[in-house]
Amino acid sequence: MAYAETRRHELRKSRMVMLDGSLAVNQRTSEGGASARIYHDGYWGFAAAPGAAALDVLKDKASSNAKTLAGFGTRAGLVLPDGTYRGTHEFRGRPALSQADCMERLQALHAWCTQQFPQLRSVRLLLSDEHHTKAVSTSTGSEATNSIQRAQCVVTFTAIGDDGAPVQLNENITGKGSLADLPLTVDELAARLERLHEHVQAKRHAVAARGGMHTVIIAPRTTGILAHEAMGHPCEADLVLGGAVTGDLLGQRVASDLVSLVDFAHTYRGEEVPIPVYADDEGTQARDAVLIEAGILKEFMSSRETAARLGIDATGSARAYAPGDEPLVRMRNTAILPGSSKLDDMIAGVDDGYLLLLTGNGQADSTTEFMFGVTLGYEIKHGRVGSAIRDTTMSGTAIKVLSSVDAVSDDFVWECGGYCGKKQRMVVSVGGPALRARAHLGGQ
Repeated sequence: MAYAETRRHELRKSRMVMLDGSLAVNQRTSEGGASARIYHDGYWGFAAAPGAAALDVLKDKASSNAKTLAGFGTRAGLVLPDGTYRGTHEFRGRPALSQADCMERLQALHAWCTQQFPQLRSVRLLLSDEHHTKAVSTSTGSEATNSIQRAQCVVTFTAIGDDGAPVQLNENITGKGSLADLPLTVDELAARLERLHEHVQAKRHAVAARGGMHTVIIAPRTTGILAHEAMGHPCEADLVLGGAVTGDLLGQRVASDLVSLVDFAHTYRGEEVPIPVYADDEGTQARDAVLIEAGILKEFMSSRETAARLGIDATGSARAYAPGDEPLVRMRNTAILPGSSKLDDMIAGVDDGYLLLLTGNGQADSTTEFMFGVTLGYEIKHGRVGSAIRDTTMSGTAIKVLSSVDAVSDDFVWECGGYCGKKQRMVVSVGGPALRARAHLGGQ
C-alpha cells in the first residue's frame, strides 16, 4: 500500500529597512498552498498548488507522478517507518505590532544612535519576521499542525577605519515570536548598541591577524555556526547516504570528550527552543537527535525514507520551507552543549592566540572541511584581550578542530535569524557556548 501525506502551508513575512533615517524597504508578503506526496513502488510523486487547492486532486496528481517515474525502471520499495503524531502547537506571544508601531521604534532607535554616536558614517536598521503554519496529514494516521514564528532586528554601524576603508559591524537581536516579542526600545537595547559601537571603534584601528595555526577562543555565536555548517550537515542522513565522511564514523570519536552536539526538536532545559518542531512535514513525531555525545558520534538526523535506508529510527527532521517545496532532511535547533569553564578563565589561559566573536559567510562540505569569514576578533596576549583584528578567515576540518577543544564555557547563546541554504532555504536556529580550540587563521 502506498504511503501518502498532504500539507496545507501558510507563510507570512515582513521586512522593514531604515537607512540613515529614511525608510528604504517596507514589504509584507503572504503565500499559501497545499501539497501532496505519494510513495509508491520505490518512487515519490509530488504535486503542489497555490491557494486552497483540493487535496484529493493533488493526491491523484502525486500518485500519477509516482507511477510515471516508475516507468523508468523497477525499484524495490522501502517499508517506511509508520510513526504517527496528533497535536496542534502554536506560540502565542504579544499582540503584533502595526507598521506604525514598527516605524516609531525604528525612528526612535535611529535618533538615539545618531545622537549617541555622531562619528558613525552610517546607521542601518532592519526589522523582519516570519510565520509558518503547517497542517500535515498522513496515511499512517498523523494529524499535526505546527506553527513557527521568529523575528529579528539587525543594527548595522559603519565607520571609517585608519586606512580609509569602511568598517561595518552588525548586532543581531533574534527571538521566537513576532517583532512584538523582541526588545526594540532604546532602554532595552542601549547596552548592546554601546558594545557594538565599542567594537566598531576598536576595529577602526585593527591589525592584521597572523596566518597559520593558533589557539582560538570561538565565541558562542561562532560556535553555533560551526555546529550547524561544519558538523551538522554531515550528520544529515541524506548526505550520509550521499557519501559524507560521517557514514563510517558512528560509534567513533570525532571530538574532544568535552563536546556534545544535539539537534533539538522543541525543548531544551525545560524551555521551548527558537524553532520548535513537534512533528515534521511528514507527520513524524520530532525528537532530539544526539549527534555527538562526549566526543563520540552517536546518530544522524533523518526522514522516513532515509531512516528506512539506514535502518535507524526517524528523528522527525523532514521539513519544507515554502508551500510548494518537498520535505528534505533539515536541521532544527543545532547546538553544542555548555561546559563548566568560565570565559574569563579560558582567555586567561591563552598566552598567544585570538578571540573570535563574529563570523560572516562561510562554506563547509561533507568531509567536515570548512572556511568561515571572521568579521570581529581580537588578539589575546598573555591572557589578556588586545587589539582588534581585520577581517580574516578561520578554516580546518570540524573533526580536528572539535577534537582539539580543551575548554567549553558555561554560558549559552541561541541565534535564530539566519537561513540554511541546502537546496531550499530553511528557518533554523543555532546555539552554543564558547570553545577553546586550535584552528587555522588566514593572514594578511
